[in-house]
Amino acid sequence: MMFVNLIKKWDNIFKVFCLFFVLSVLLNFVYSAEPPKIDLPNISIEMKDTKTTDALAAPLKAIGLITVLSLAPYILIMMTPYIRVVIVFSMLRSAMGTQQTPPNQVIIAFSFFVTLYILNPVLTEINEKALQPYLQKKITQEQFITRASNIYKHFMFKHTKPEDLTFFIQYAKIKKPEKPEDIPLQVLIPAYLLSELKAAFIIGFLIYLPFLVIDMIVGSVLMAMGMFMMSPMVVSLPFKLLLFVSIDGWKLITEGLIKSYQ
Repeated sequence: MMFVNLIKKWDNIFKVFCLFFVLSVLLNFVYSAEPPKIDLPNISIEMKDTKTTDALAAPLKAIGLITVLSLAPYILIMMTPYIRVVIVFSMLRSAMGTQQTPPNQVIIAFSFFVTLYILNPVLTEINEKALQPYLQKKITQEQFITRASNIYKHFMFKHTKPEDLTFFIQYAKIKKPEKPEDIPLQVLIPAYLLSELKAAFIIGFLIYLPFLVIDMIVGSVLMAMGMFMMSPMVVSLPFKLLLFVSIDGWKLITEGLIKSYQ
């Protein structure tokens, strides 16, 4: 028995030795093989003499474009009717007491497309008088920016209250401009934004009144019936929805917002 066990041990040792031998031969073959030759193209970089202004123009334009794109949401809020539209729709939802119905995504999307509809005449004028001549290389880039900004300044000036504009002109310590084109954007934008906030809250107040009357009537009826534990908001909600749907409220409010910019 001892002899048989000894033979088995030597047999296992011999197998392990053969395995190591085979692995060593394979590794030696792999490392001794020549690596494949790859012909790489010759690449050379040359710096030609260019003017400093030309070399800096392209990077500065790229930085300016990236900055404008990053500020696009704020431009949409500050320089368009979007702020008035979205505030009015948000206050309408609060007045009806429907909490998160319609959801924020619906209000934002609807406000965005109503804003585009209101701005359609202005954008059309900018396209005809500024963008198309620039694309046809009839005017320079500076002329394109000047024409487009002047057209949009007229729109903002038309919907800015004079007292708000005067307020920012006084604090900016500049002379009173004679034409809308002469008003700097750092004065016109905050004045326009303040006017939009005022108009939005005035419209929201007028929207709140009929729904407030319904809440008061329902609350008085519940108190007269002795139903103190019943919430007036829960009972008045169906009546407010019925009133709003029967008068086609969404259409009326959207129509009023559009007409306020005409």
